[in-house]
Formats: sequence, structure tokens, C-alpha cells
Amino acid sequence: MTNHSDDFDTDSRSFRDVGKGLLDEEMGPSSSLAHLYRGEIHRMKFWRERLDQTTNWAVLMMAAILTWAFSSQTHPHYVILVGWATLSVFLIIEARRYRGYDIWRSRVRELQRNVFAPGLDPSRELADPTWRQKLAEDYDQPTLKITMEEAIAHRLRRIYLPLFAVLLAAWTIRVTAFVEQSWPASASIGQIPGELVTSVVIIYSLVLIIIAYRPRTWHAYEELRTVDFRRDR
Repeated sequence: MTNHSDDFDTDSRSFRDVGKGLLDEEMGPSSSLAHLYRGEIHRMKFWRERLDQTTNWAVLMMAAILTWAFSSQTHPHYVILVGWATLSVFLIIEARRYRGYDIWRSRVRELQRNVFAPGLDPSRELADPTWRQKLAEDYDQPTLKITMEEAIAHRLRRIYLPLFAVLLAAWTIRVTAFVEQSWPASASIGQIPGELVTSVVIIYSLVLIIIAYRPRTWHAYEELRTVDFRRDR
């Protein structure tokens, strides 16, 4: 007679031990690790495409607004400021997506630096001897690794500061060269005086520049930069 309890105990132990030794340090990159790496690359690529989509929407919106604003002298100048506000919304959306993208990119870089780079060149030292523990903790409890402000700064430096600059230049031309009134009175919006509108535009521009370029510790993992600003706290 077959002892089913023994079979059950054996199966239970096999399920409990299924992960043990799967990625031992003595092993080279196994098929499991290769599939893991491929999966992380796929997720990183998906979030990279989401970033590009947001940028494309922002550029299309800018093109439409600028075309309409300069198509007739009677069109109000403040539609360009509406474009500024819309561009700010796209910036926030893209910064949120960038924080998600950074999760997958940081994992990919851990594997590249500590598995594939030493595998290709055995004389190299491990970039981070504790990478296995850090990656295991990240898989156990995934977390966002950078702040919203840092994500906004990254996207401003890479994409959005030039876009804001284009809209600012277009608005400046629109309120100085395409109106009969003299500036800053030409910048008025209804009952809001032009001086106040101009002051808000200047202050907002300075805030964007400060966010993008103020000194900080960058936590975006292995971001491509000409200078390595990252440092340990």
C-alpha cells in the first residue's frame, strides 16, 4: 500500500526548497537569471516608451498652440501661457513615470554591473559586494528610489527646459512685436495688469531653473551623465 503522507511531505519539501541554490554565487548566469534579466529589460523598455509618449504629446500640444497663437494678430497672447500650464501638467506626468522607470532601470544596472560585467571580464572586482542582498530586498518589497523633485529635475534637464524656453520666447515675441500696446501693458489678461502677468512668468521660470540646477545628491541609479554627481550619504 502506497504511503501518501510520505509523498506529500516530499512534495512539500520540494516546494519549500525550490528557490534554494537557484542563483548561487558559484554558478554562472543561469537560464533563470537570463530570463529574469530579459524580463527587467522588457519592463524598462515599456516604461521608456511611456516617457517618450508623454514627450510626444507635449511637443504636439506646443506645435498646435504656437500655430494658433501666431496665425492671427487678434488671437490672445495668453493662449501661450495656457500652453505653459499644460506643459507643466505633462512634466508632472512624465516625472511620475520616470520614477517608475527608474525602478526597473536600477535592477537592470545591478545585473549588468555585478553579473555580466565580471562574467565578461573575470579580472574585474564586483561593483557592489552586497548587490545580491540589495536586489533580493528590492524584489521582496519594491520601492520608489528617487523623489518627485529629483524626477522633475531630470526631465527638465533632458527635455522640458528647452520646451519651456521655446514657449517663453514665443510669448515674449507675441506681447512685444505683435500688439499695438507697449510692453508690459500688452501682457495684461483682462483685468490682470501686464506687470503682474510678467512677474508671474519670470518667477515661474526662475523656479524651474532652480529645481533643475540646484546642488543636490542624485539618487537616480546609474543615470547617463557627463559627470557622476552620485555619492554615498
